[in-house]
Amino acid sequence: MKTIALIASLLFMASPTLVAQEQLHEDYKDFKILIEKTSDGVKLTSIMGSGWMDISFDLDKNTEQAIDEYGMTRLDKVSPKKDSNLTDYLFTITRTKDGIVLNGLEGTLWKELTLSLSKNESQAINQYGMSD
Repeated sequence: MKTIALIASLLFMASPTLVAQEQLHEDYKDFKILIEKTSDGVKLTSIMGSGWMDISFDLDKNTEQAIDEYGMTRLDKVSPKKDSNLTDYLFTITRTKDGIVLNGLEGTLWKELTLSLSKNESQAINQYGMSD
């Protein structure tokens, strides 16, 4: 009897955590971006959730570029306007010797993603991380 009561109380205590995790995931709106490493920079293709379709830019190694739902931006100049038809997200992208590092700042469940991409290789990302 004590064992059943113990198991029941453990399940009851874990239940709010599971509900909180589900709510946390629901707070992130869908977006999907294809990131391609080019010979001297990066090409981004928005599949959904953005106000832009394609962005290509040169990016020196270890230089950071901020990207939001409106395109390229600066961290000190992020647009305050919000469009309910777009996903509200902000991340930085840095090209490294071995690939690309993304830092999620807003609208992403991930804080950092490291993509080991060779020239002309690509990887899709979304609000949860790497995607198909």
